[in-house]
Amino acid sequence: MTNNDLDDQQDVSRKRKSSNPNVDNSPSQIPNDHDVSQENNNVVLTLSLGIQQVSPVFEIAPSVSRTGATKVRRRNPTQAPRDGTKGQDIPQPYPWATTKRATVHTLGYLDSKQIKVIFGEVQCKRCERQYDMELDLHEKFIEIGSFMAKNKSTMHDRAPASLMNPVLPTCKFCNQENSVKPVISDKKKTINWLFLLLGQMLGCCTLEQLKYFCKHTKNHRTGAKDRVLYLTYLAICKQLDPNGPFDR
Repeated sequence: MTNNDLDDQQDVSRKRKSSNPNVDNSPSQIPNDHDVSQENNNVVLTLSLGIQQVSPVFEIAPSVSRTGATKVRRRNPTQAPRDGTKGQDIPQPYPWATTKRATVHTLGYLDSKQIKVIFGEVQCKRCERQYDMELDLHEKFIEIGSFMAKNKSTMHDRAPASLMNPVLPTCKFCNQENSVKPVISDKKKTINWLFLLLGQMLGCCTLEQLKYFCKHTKNHRTGAKDRVLYLTYLAICKQLDPNGPFDR
């Protein structure tokens, strides 16, 4: 091959390469080893920074062991203790009451103190006048005590209708019959139990009040009101006369 032929072929080859637009022969577009290494370093640096920003979260979070874990409950400071430490002793609310909740003195003690009359506050449902009513201790106790002793065997541990819905006294101001109801203290520890017994007005108490009495006299306090009322009548009679016929 002559030199002229060789030159002609080289010219043809250069023309073919220049005519192909998809082939970029610029040496600046081809990365060298230094550029690739720099780019990889940049990627590694970026990931490293990302890990440094996230990793402290895992370092701060405490590890919790589930073995032997106990749940701590906050105690309500207003909640009364349930260990039975609430004392039975209270300030004596009446001369005929003891310092024990829901407990009255015996007849023998009251006689020794010359306490013959029991009084309590009442209010008329008609004229709404309030006043103190006096009841003779022995007279009224003989009345209710005899009734309980005589009918105990036929009551079947249930208070009869005459005690559940008692006939109330007549008002001394307006003379309205069956209108005077007892004023029962909102504080259960100061309820005038003996006055309610002698006036046969324990049926005016709520079921909650009667349960309070049975709770503190260690009587069964579940069931309907007629049952709890019966136990209350019997218990107060026995407090007055411990040797009387008032056992269940």
